[in-house]
Formats: sequence, structure tokens, C-alpha cells
Amino acid sequence: MKPQWDDLPSNVRATVEQQVGQVLKADPVTKGLMPGLTARLYTDDYRIVFLKAVPTANPAATLYERERRAGAVLPPGLPAPRLRWSGEVDGWVVLLHEYVDGRDADLSPGSPDVPLVLDTLVVLNEALTPCPGGLPEVAVNIAGLQAKAASLLAGELPDRAMYETALTTFSLDALEGDTLLHYDLHPGNFRIGDGRAYVIDWAFAVRGAVWVDAVMLAPRLIEAGHTPEQAEALLARVPAWQSAPADAVTGLAALWTLFRLYKARFGPEEGRDFRARAAEAGRAWVHHRST
Repeated sequence: MKPQWDDLPSNVRATVEQQVGQVLKADPVTKGLMPGLTARLYTDDYRIVFLKAVPTANPAATLYERERRAGAVLPPGLPAPRLRWSGEVDGWVVLLHEYVDGRDADLSPGSPDVPLVLDTLVVLNEALTPCPGGLPEVAVNIAGLQAKAASLLAGELPDRAMYETALTTFSLDALEGDTLLHYDLHPGNFRIGDGRAYVIDWAFAVRGAVWVDAVMLAPRLIEAGHTPEQAEALLARVPAWQSAPADAVTGLAALWTLFRLYKARFGPEEGRDFRARAAEAGRAWVHHRST
């Protein structure tokens, strides 16, 4: 069970209130698998602030630190919540963001959210190239995908030949670049409101090739009901997509899919169903690119 506002040490709560004012109400946000406390704080000056906090001893603290680093360098005007304050207090990593109201993106065919999301991706690519701060290389994230892929490929695996072929010519060097990447674009990491798409949760932010975020979005479009051909046609409106090497796209798609398949088999029970759906979308895309 996720911690609540009242579970925070008194000094942590006092530090938060020094930054935002007296907290009159704290509504927990339980959606998502990331450990730690997430809550909307309602303050005495009628503002809403989004709080994230996790013990420094928790393995997820490294991702909170990553989001902290990204938040410190995201340029003004970007369609993303501003990081108002962050710090370590009494063994907790604490982040205070602007609260962005809205709903998850609907990426299904015909949804008006799809062009909003694609236009936002173009804005991110342009505004975050060159990378405005010291984020780790994309290889840090890809290493986790490669490890899970190797584990599956060492055992019984449907479509083994397809995945092995896709990975034969994959080179991590192709993913190197100087763009700040979100890396985890999916419907739940967009907030749709006021006719705009805002991007939240930068915990996996890295520096890499400008086209990587578009590739990561493709299987989400397929999962939402687009065919692989339709998803690629939609992404063609994103200039960065045009610069992606074909072998690198197919290899990254295979790694992305194998990671979701691994998590669907061995990950936390509460996440297996949605990861299995994501893996099936990824498999369909890899198959399309392999035939």
C-alpha cells in the first residue's frame, strides 16, 4: 500500500508547507505502479500542488532523482508541469510539481487526442534538442530491456526467430544523440485539458536520438486500435520519425516488446494484464516490420 500524507515524517510535511503554504487537504493518487507517495495537495491560498515522495532507501528513489534532474532543466513553456521545488528531507526524496488537471489521452482511431499528442511530440523534439541538461545516456534504460530480452530468449519463446532476427543488426550506438527524451510516452503520461496535451512523469528521462520517443509511442497507438501500418503513417507527421534508421527501429521495437512480455510473465500481478496487452501490440508491430 502506498504511503499517505500523514505517513510522512513531521519534518518532511513541515518542509513541504514551507514551500507551498498550509496543506488543508491531501488527496492520494493511487494510479500507477511506481512506489512512493503521490498526492494532490490543496493549500490555504487555493492552489493545488502535486506531491511525489519516496524513501531514499527505496530502489525507486533513483527514478525520482532522474525526474528531479529532468524537472530542473525542462525549459519554460514546455507542455509539462513545472517542478516547483525538490529536495531530500529526513530520508525522503520530495518533488513538488504544478498540478495539471485533465484526463489520460485517448489514442484510439479517430480520437481528437491523437493529433494533439503527435503535435506535442514535435514540440518536445524541437524544444529539447540539444539536450538542456546532464541526463544519463539512453543506454542506461536500454540495458534493462536487453537483460529481460536475453532472459526470455534463453528459454521457451513463441516467435523466437522473429525477435532474434530483429535484434541481429540492432546497434545501441544508433540510439545515441543529444535530445532529452521522455522515454515512457503512453496514454497515462499525457494529461489532456484545455485543448492541449501535457506530458507528465519524467522519471525515465535520458539523452538520446531524437526519434526514440516516436518509436516508443508506436506500439501504444497499435494497442489503442491502430494497425501497424496506420501507426507508422500517423508518426510520419513527426519529422524525427523520418530520421530513424530502419534496423534500429525494428530492434528497439523487439526489445520494447520482449520487456513487456517478460513483465507480463514475471512482473507484479497487478500489472500483468496491461503489460500483456502492450506486448501483443509490440509483437504485431515487430511482425509487420519483419515481413
